Formats: sequence, C-alpha cells, structure tokens
Amino acid sequence: MAITLGLVLEQTLNGLQYGVMLFLMAAGLTLVFGIMNLVNLAHGSFYMVGAYLATAFTEKTGSFVLGVALALPATLLVGVLVEIVALRTLYERDHLDQVLATFGLILFFNELVAIVWGRAAIFTSVPQFLSGHFRILPGLPYPTYRAVIILVGIVVAVFLWALVTRTRLGMRIRAGASNRTMIAALGVDIRLLYTLVFGLIVIGGIGSIRGAIVGAVVVGMADTLGRAFLKPLLATMISPPAADKAGPALASMSIYLLMAAVLFFRPEGLFPARGRS
Repeated sequence: MAITLGLVLEQTLNGLQYGVMLFLMAAGLTLVFGIMNLVNLAHGSFYMVGAYLATAFTEKTGSFVLGVALALPATLLVGVLVEIVALRTLYERDHLDQVLATFGLILFFNELVAIVWGRAAIFTSVPQFLSGHFRILPGLPYPTYRAVIILVGIVVAVFLWALVTRTRLGMRIRAGASNRTMIAALGVDIRLLYTLVFGLIVIGGIGSIRGAIVGAVVVGMADTLGRAFLKPLLATMISPPAADKAGPALASMSIYLLMAAVLFFRPEGLFPARGRS
C-alpha cells in the first residue's frame, strides 16, 4: 500500500509538472487572442527560438542560469520585433488572414533556426544544482528539476494574476480587451500596449488566467495518470496483452474525451473571460 500511494503521489506531481508546462504555453495564446483577437499559429515558434537561444547562451557563458537569464529578454525582443514588423497590420484583418500569415511565420522561423543552428537537435545538460533528488516520502525521491518547473509555473501564474488584477498596466490590458476603441480614445497608446502584450507572449495570459491554469493542470493530470495507471488497471479486468494495447490508446483518448465533455457541459469555457466589444 505504501508503494502504491508513493507511486500515485509521484505520478500526480508529474501530472502537475506537465500541466504547469502546458499552462506556460497556453497562457500566451490566451493573452494574444484575448487582448488582440489575434490567432497566432506561430506561438510555438517563439518557444523554439527561446529554447535555442537559452541553449546557445548556456554554451557561450558556461552557466545555465545566465543562459536562461539572457534568453528571456532576447526572446521578448524577438516577439516585439515580429509584432512591429509582421503582425501589426493583422489586428483588423479576419482570422483567416491571421492564420495564413502566422503559418508563414512558422515556416520562416523553422528555416531561420535551421540556418543558424542546423537541422540536428542540440541539447544542454541540467545544471548540477538541479540534477539531484529530494525525498517527498521516506524511500521516495523526486527529481529537483521537475520540482523547480512546478515552482516556476506557480510563481508565473501568481505574477500574471497580480499583474492583470492589481496593477495600472493590468487595468489598461483589461480595458483593451473589453473595448480597444474606447481606451485609445482616452489617450492610451494602444499600439504600444499591444506591442508590450505580444512581447510578454512567453509568460502571458489574459483571456482567462484561471481557465488556463486549471485547464492545463487537468489535461496534464489526465494524460499522466492515464498513461501510468490505465494499463495496469485494465490488466486486472482483461488479458495483459490486450491491456498493453488498450491502455496507451485509452490514455491518449482521455484528453479528447475530457475536451468533449468540457465543450458539452461548459461550451463557454471553465472560467470564461468577460465579453469583448
């Protein structure tokens, strides 16, 4: 029983870590769509550029922390430049134009990365101070690196909540989401605001921060726990060979079943954002 409980706890933490990573990606999409009404298919390309920059800076400096610290503002600068050069003209266009333009950006960034770093994958090692384990229960170690990812995700979520709900900038962001014409008429530089919002794409979220974090964690938990426990659970009811085939398939389906259930019972989302005019 102790081993079973330990495994459940470990996989729950793995699901939380996966959900936090999903949140860090999904929140930026929520931000850009919620504020700008912009469908940005190239969102993942900024993560790719940031990852390559972090790896390159780490190799140049020999420090993982310094590499990440340099990659964050560098990726923000890339986002700002792309917004100014390519995306600023798309805000008043329909979503089909936005899809086509941002799909073009995906191709552009893919080739740019291949030109600069080559087509072979590059890697960086986990730093020594994050490579160990700590005990979550007697006899049950957990990787420090995974725990740090969870902590960073929670810190980012709290920071975004405070930024959006407790600051003057957040007030302007919410106003821009509700009525961009009115806030521009009141003297707010809406173009500068949009550039700032897009620059924060890597760690952002406004459409519904609660919805982004809850949805990401639920999906992360469903995927991780399903892959860990569905196969052994099915093995108690059907033959092991059949469970080996059915378990991974059902685990992969669980996310889509969850999505269908949410769309059926809560078509407006778990925590819908306020309407935008």
